[in-house]
Amino acid sequence: MSNITISLPDGSSRELPGGSTALDLAASIGSGLRKAAVAASIDGVEADLTVPLVDGNVVALITNDTDAGRHVLRHSTAHVLAQAVTQLYPGAKFTIGPAIENGFYYDFDLPDGKTFTDDDLGVIEKQMKEIVKQNQPFTRSEHSMAEAKELFADQPYKVEIIERVESADADAEDAGEVSGDGIISAYRNTDEFIDMCVGPHVPSTGKLAFFKLQRVSGSYWRGNEKGPQLQRVYGTAWESKQALAGHLHQLEEALKRDHRKLAVEQDLLSFPSKLGGGLAVWHPKGATIRKLMEDYSRQRHENGGYEFVYTPHLANANLFETSGHLDFYADGMYPPMEMDNGTYYPKPMNCPMHCLIFDSRQRSYRELPLRLFELGTVYRYERAGTLHGLMRIRGFTQDDSHIYCTQEQLAGEVAGLLDFVLSVLRAFGFDEFTFNLSTRDPEKSVGTDEIWETATTALRDALDSHGLEYAVKEGDAAFYGPKIDIDVRDAIGRSWQLSTIQADFQLPERFDLEYVGADNNRHRPIMLHRALMGSIERFFGVLVEHYAGAFPTWLAPVQVRVLPVATPHEEYAHEVVDRLRSAGARVDMVAADDGLGKRIRNGKVEKLPYVLVVGDDDVAARTVGVNVRADMQSEGAPDVERDVPLDDFVCRFEGEVAEATDAALQA
Repeated sequence: MSNITISLPDGSSRELPGGSTALDLAASIGSGLRKAAVAASIDGVEADLTVPLVDGNVVALITNDTDAGRHVLRHSTAHVLAQAVTQLYPGAKFTIGPAIENGFYYDFDLPDGKTFTDDDLGVIEKQMKEIVKQNQPFTRSEHSMAEAKELFADQPYKVEIIERVESADADAEDAGEVSGDGIISAYRNTDEFIDMCVGPHVPSTGKLAFFKLQRVSGSYWRGNEKGPQLQRVYGTAWESKQALAGHLHQLEEALKRDHRKLAVEQDLLSFPSKLGGGLAVWHPKGATIRKLMEDYSRQRHENGGYEFVYTPHLANANLFETSGHLDFYADGMYPPMEMDNGTYYPKPMNCPMHCLIFDSRQRSYRELPLRLFELGTVYRYERAGTLHGLMRIRGFTQDDSHIYCTQEQLAGEVAGLLDFVLSVLRAFGFDEFTFNLSTRDPEKSVGTDEIWETATTALRDALDSHGLEYAVKEGDAAFYGPKIDIDVRDAIGRSWQLSTIQADFQLPERFDLEYVGADNNRHRPIMLHRALMGSIERFFGVLVEHYAGAFPTWLAPVQVRVLPVATPHEEYAHEVVDRLRSAGARVDMVAADDGLGKRIRNGKVEKLPYVLVVGDDDVAARTVGVNVRADMQSEGAPDVERDVPLDDFVCRFEGEVAEATDAALQA
């Protein structure tokens, strides 16, 4: 057989014997690459390493330490999970098992109404390790619809997926299972186990040594609460022992930082069951931080040339019909309220009402860009199973802005918004960012190709002009226009999507918005949607976890606590409180009803920036003993600074807060 020539991503080429596979290509380059490779991209299509190559193929090898490679590892491990469960629980039906961020899951319908417990995870994991030890090959096969239904005749959920494909009713949930081209692909590990899947998969189970099953939960088939109830097993899989250990350590840290736990410990907010799911009440300390966040946002927007507006919490259905939300977003809205003068909905977005403000009178090009800003509360229906503290909530407030500009102003406004967004995020302690450009989904969008191309180009040019690296998320845009999403990385390496900039040519069209140009003709403005913090509630939750509850002094709800050693020192302690309060500090005093050690420990648990202790010597000399929170101490500084003159501490405190506040406002 004659040799074939394969092109590599760097432009080089490699000659291989005819019939060689991508795995042979990896081996020809080096043993390390052969070991690390888990799949390949052949002419832009991901495929198994065992696929024979042909002359002229362009091949990129996918290694296990990349996002794409980890996706292959995790999806392959999900198959092994399903195999283990069917071996341990004869008669179990398996549904879908996708790779997800940092892991995978698989849903099962167990016989005789059995439910998994956490104790079962160890048994299942042991069986999975036995399958891995056997180094079973993943063998791909392709089948017609009829053949596939016969092959999976004992797996009703798989048959249902095939029938949905036959009827052209497949959706994103089926995407990892079938290709939709009339051919069903499947992967067999042994004669006893086969699963339906598009792939690719690792060559054999021996590549899957580093995984951990994490938890079990209930779920519903296709998320339908009226459908069959299933058992879901979650796990994580990585390319090495070190990577797995690092991820598990991060999860331990995340548990310690869980904002729901810290909110209770620090008396910030709560989620009363009587209030209903996905709704929070803010306690005084949490409300103090929120006020500081909102005050900061207002000040930055005022400095940035924004106009403040307010809009109501509900609106007539006609508004959302005009905006398109009832066509494209109805599932995320609360049910309508039938009133004597029409149908009303709680608003899921502020943008339609801002369009009404723009349209309230004739506008001139001299007014543009018109930047409207609102801390607007919106309501979105989230299923009970998706709620998660402040991170996924049903009522929340957005620091929402809508900018109306000319097409000539668009690029400059987007570039300015990028600077604005990054400065705000940096002010709150974030300095690592990821940028994503989301493009049109033709099936879930409105507007012409030309308009979408103009808007997408403007966003792309703004990212390019800032020299920012970004990923393109095909089809992930809002229905009315493309967007830039900005993710931040927190103190323990997790990524959070917070800020967004969205270009919109559609709502100005739908609301017939116009301005009078310099040529005295009427023109359509372009609309930019922009949120910096996104949701105030979610941003607060991320901050709690980022700082592990140890807020910087300028944000802390209680900045200083004063502790008298004993009752005779309380009069001076009150003087210290008054002096600090007059300097603008948020300060309290805890009387000497408990021992000093216990009160100091309580201050540390609450993660207060400063705890001041005053005793006999301090009363006489007008000094304080300063306990500084551990993360704020200078290297080599003592745990307690004794005999610090009160005036010196006040000056130091004022300087620290002023410096932080000024830096935040000027960021």
